[in-house]
Amino acid sequence: MNPYVGCEHNCAYCYAAFMCRFSPHSEPWGEFADVKVNFPEALKKQLSGRSKPAGKVLIGTVTDAYQPAEARYRITRASLEVLAEYGLLQPHILTKSALVLRDLPILEKIEGAKVGFTITTMDRKAARVLEPGASPPQVRLTAARQLIKAGIPVWVFIAPLLPGISDTEEGLERLFKAIREAGVEEIMVDSLNPYPSAVGRMRAAYRMHFPEALPALEEYLKNPGACSEKVQERIDRVRRGT
Repeated sequence: MNPYVGCEHNCAYCYAAFMCRFSPHSEPWGEFADVKVNFPEALKKQLSGRSKPAGKVLIGTVTDAYQPAEARYRITRASLEVLAEYGLLQPHILTKSALVLRDLPILEKIEGAKVGFTITTMDRKAARVLEPGASPPQVRLTAARQLIKAGIPVWVFIAPLLPGISDTEEGLERLFKAIREAGVEEIMVDSLNPYPSAVGRMRAAYRMHFPEALPALEEYLKNPGACSEKVQERIDRVRRGT
């Protein structure tokens, strides 16, 4: 389920930029958000049919359901209310926003509801440059701690690993330590998807803000498989040490 088209988080590495080809917007991906204003009504109508789908539903696959527009339009909140009334679907939310805390009272009513936070780095500067519209990673982990305290299962998606920034041994140690301290036990990790549009944005950001890490990015782009194997070895060492 994607209550919006586009995403104001404007992450430099976002793989979903391919959605621009289906949009009439001239603005770059990350600089617009279309609101599916009738999304909750359409969802309710679909779930009222003869077929009664059950199981898990992932919210926020090519857009963030809790991007800044949600604070105003509340489309995701209204959709959760529909799911709470329906009762047969378990929403799994993936977000980079602490705004999800606003809807804790609704999530508590839905059996099987689960929240995932994408965390790419604990470096404040890197987060500010590469994901400028998202909640700071420290704020996301504070929200995770509060959700866990309320009984909502939380997992973290480390994605993508940032070459030379968060995929170093030091960067990984900071990430895993912060995530564990927040009380999160389930962690998934994914490498950078080298889509052409994302590569261009990443190179520009690295050249301007992280020139010391640019060789690591270029090495990864030349041979992502070999680099990923090395990173996996680092992850294994960090996990053994936590």
